[in-house]
Amino acid sequence: MLITISWRNIWRHPARSSVLIGAIIAGMWAGILVSAWVNGMIDQRINRVIQEELTHLQIHHPEFLTEREPGMFIETYSEIFSFLDEDERVKSYTARTLVDGIVQSPQTSSGVIISGIDPIRERETTIFHENLVEGEYLDADINNPVLIGRKLAERLNVEPGNRLVLSFQDLDNDLTSGAFVIAGIFYTGMPAFDERKVFIQSEGLYSMIAGEPVYHEIAVMLHDIDQSDQMAADLNEKFDSITAETWMELSPELRFMTGAGESYMFYIMLVIMFALAFGILNTMLMAIFERMRELGMLMAIGMSKLRIFVMIILESVALTLTGAFAGMVIAHFTVEYFGDHGLDLTAFGGDTMAEWGYDAIVYPFVSMEDYISVTILVVATAMLSAIYPAIKAIRLNPSSTVME
Repeated sequence: MLITISWRNIWRHPARSSVLIGAIIAGMWAGILVSAWVNGMIDQRINRVIQEELTHLQIHHPEFLTEREPGMFIETYSEIFSFLDEDERVKSYTARTLVDGIVQSPQTSSGVIISGIDPIRERETTIFHENLVEGEYLDADINNPVLIGRKLAERLNVEPGNRLVLSFQDLDNDLTSGAFVIAGIFYTGMPAFDERKVFIQSEGLYSMIAGEPVYHEIAVMLHDIDQSDQMAADLNEKFDSITAETWMELSPELRFMTGAGESYMFYIMLVIMFALAFGILNTMLMAIFERMRELGMLMAIGMSKLRIFVMIILESVALTLTGAFAGMVIAHFTVEYFGDHGLDLTAFGGDTMAEWGYDAIVYPFVSMEDYISVTILVVATAMLSAIYPAIKAIRLNPSSTVME
């Protein structure tokens, strides 16, 4: 009975209720769409970094990432290769030789991180080769090929076919150098990466620094990213001389983005609900003042104050949920559309986003957990907003209101 009465009371003033419902619909639609856009942007960024170079987990000498000395290589790489080959969780892996060095062109020089990779294994493990914008990959028929970023190429004033000299330390800490030919130029959209990284064949690099296979990093892609923690734990338990770390441990930036992404929806909707709460409060107060005689009559004929209180709360919840449900339905179809076709932000700073490693075309998405959280937040907002009007209603004096 109270639910029926509450629903009828909402539509006593259709215009006023419709305006508030419209505001709730617009707020829900905008909030969910913005949250979905943020989710899509963060998810694309994480997947891009993982798939281009970071992978699901990496294996290093325990001190390599902090000291970055050439002699801190993985001594048990052959045993690790065998373990990874036999583990069904592993999709693919690649070994890399890493040294810090200097690249020189006829015009200038620059400090770089030299990454020696196996072109075939790297192509199977990552999608870095898709970033090539000029020239060919490292498997080109060129002696000592090298890949450099577009930003570094501009700084060195070079192009594919030009020669560069790479200088770095070998395992005996002696300086060694080699001449390389630019096979191709890549562009990742991350300025620091494009200016600091160069890629050559691992065989050529480790032969110069050690004369035998030397690997500083083994990057592993799994069939299921959720198995990263367990896989890293298994590797650390089996091999004492290495440290296996997941992508979240290797990249504080991605760890922060993952944690922040999970709370964006809540905070965005909290701000919107806080603003809408004042509209709900105002609408309910106006309804109470207009119905003082009616409420007084109900109390005079025996309706308890608890029932009056519950009726006002139900009116607020019903009013808010009506707008929220409609807003979520519209938002769902909007998100589904842009999730399939992409949200093109090129005209709204897409180039700037690309400079920071984000795609100009975003594919937004919202999880079912997000919708559940929003529903709980909407109900809580409606109930809290109706408490004050409900208290005003139960404090009425039946005799005085009826006489008036």
